[in-house]
Amino acid sequence: NPIDAYISEATPEHQEALTKLRNTLRDALAPLGYEECMSYGMIGYVVPKTSYPAGYHCDPKLPLPFVNLASRKAGIHIYHMGVGADPVLLKWWEEEYAKMNNGKLDMGRGCIRFKKIDAIPYDLIGELMSKIPATEWIQLYEKTYRNK
Repeated sequence: NPIDAYISEATPEHQEALTKLRNTLRDALAPLGYEECMSYGMIGYVVPKTSYPAGYHCDPKLPLPFVNLASRKAGIHIYHMGVGADPVLLKWWEEEYAKMNNGKLDMGRGCIRFKKIDAIPYDLIGELMSKIPATEWIQLYEKTYRNK
């Protein structure tokens, strides 16, 4: 399995966190219509081509991406396209994260970076993942990215 291989190739300190995050993301996203796969060299959660045949505008052969999970030298990164596309969701995430007193949020447009592995808020991430079903992501994606 390429996803298991990806996790096993990560640094030992990242392996446990990646496994836990993978389970968190998969448990939240699978019931909403997303599929787990390797995507852009990371663990990806995508809208399957059977649900959205048009695929990703950057490469229509690929399924529409939603979230990617990556182990990087600087920590673990979650790339969440919905946070980058939905200002209301972004505001919710920033406010909820701030309530945790977990230090300053480290993120760019849709990229959430966790340098301190022991400070990853798994439950909050699970809640974030549950906010946009695949059918809503398709609509938001078409409005935000596809027709640009």
